[in-house]
Amino acid sequence: MTPPKDTARSRAAVPKRIRETAGPYAGEVLAIETDGDRVVVRRTAPDPDDYLEGLAAAMNEWLSPQDEEAWRDL
Repeated sequence: MTPPKDTARSRAAVPKRIRETAGPYAGEVLAIETDGDRVVVRRTAPDPDDYLEGLAAAMNEWLSPQDEEAWRDL
């Protein structure tokens, strides 16, 4: 079997035989771990904390005293 090809965006090609049997599906995120001499690939669920941290960082830019004053009368 040909080893997976690593790309510049940290993606790996999953062999067709595995895709047909077990997925993964387009856009799905996989975790790749080692266990001794084995490599384990498993599906991961999106982490809601990552989304919330990103949202909080974006909202913080609107928390200056100048912004507060500008929005106060609306």
